[in-house]
Amino acid sequence: MRPWLWLSLLLLHEALQHVGGESAKGKRPKEPGENKIKPLNKKVKPKIPKLKEKESTDSSSKSQSIMTQVMDKGRFQKPAATLSLSAGQNIELRCKGNNIRWSYPSYLDTFKDSRLSIKQLDRYGQLILVNSTAADTGEYSCWLQLCHGDNCKKDESKTGSTYIFFTDKGELFVPTPNYFEIVYLHPDKPSVIPCRITIPSAKVTLHREFPAEEIKTDGTNVIYDMKRGFIYQHPTSDHKGVVYCRAESQGAPQISIKYQLLYVEVPSGPPSTTIMASSSQAEGGDNVNILCTVLGEPDIEVKFSWMYPGQESERPVTIQDSWRLINRGIGHTTRISRSVIVIEDFETSDAGNYVCVAQNSRGQTTVATSVELA
Repeated sequence: MRPWLWLSLLLLHEALQHVGGESAKGKRPKEPGENKIKPLNKKVKPKIPKLKEKESTDSSSKSQSIMTQVMDKGRFQKPAATLSLSAGQNIELRCKGNNIRWSYPSYLDTFKDSRLSIKQLDRYGQLILVNSTAADTGEYSCWLQLCHGDNCKKDESKTGSTYIFFTDKGELFVPTPNYFEIVYLHPDKPSVIPCRITIPSAKVTLHREFPAEEIKTDGTNVIYDMKRGFIYQHPTSDHKGVVYCRAESQGAPQISIKYQLLYVEVPSGPPSTTIMASSSQAEGGDNVNILCTVLGEPDIEVKFSWMYPGQESERPVTIQDSWRLINRGIGHTTRISRSVIVIEDFETSDAGNYVCVAQNSRGQTTVATSVELA
């Protein structure tokens, strides 16, 4: 190696050692594990995804009431779920929409009360009740009616309702046109004794007439709802009898009308129907009766229809329908509905099958029997 090249390499080596030494002197000794990357202490806020405007609007509209209450001096407010107004006050409710339908206490319809006014304007429906009374207490609701041609349905997303107490110290119970009411106790569904009150703060109790005693509410089998009355959740025949309600509110107690509780023996369902002819064979000139009988719930109406051999030729017959309530001897009440078809001067064309169709709100039953010419 040439002398000048060797000398250059030696000087370069010494210079590098000098720089490394200076650097080492300026640095503190590393702690064990210091070469590892340490996490930053900076706090990062989690990002919350923004909902689309359309989705937010849609979800709020589903729960938004379309009802407003007109106050004095042209002010408006959304009515609460329940309102308490003094009897005699006027009230105006409006519901937004161009085709509004209303529901209100049936009492106002029963007597076609002129105190109630309902109008449909361009942008809203209007309900006005003047000179209110305790009997007007109840649910007031509205909804938008959607129609396509002759088909109309309720828009479930655009509704409004409020329950209004028209308070009257002289009428703690909502008045009814009757002095006595029958309440049917069904074994398969709750039954309501409808002694509703006009003052929400009133204390209400339920009493049996005989033997005289208070019927305690336990929150499970017997409960009280001030908008509906006392509710038997699981009625039995032990609950039958005459009951009444008692209310107190800063004064003398008041007694409601009396309620006769009748237990229903027949369970809910289509009519339980039987058919029987006065004779399965008849001679010419005889009178023949075919009887169709239904045992059912006391408050469920039954409608009858017949098919018979001489129907197409318009053979004259007599059809009579009737019903009555009976007690089966153990406190159970049943409604007997009957339809009888009478064929006078029986002839050859009258021979054949007689079909009875009994129908109620829960379905229909068809039964048949035949009458032959002897």
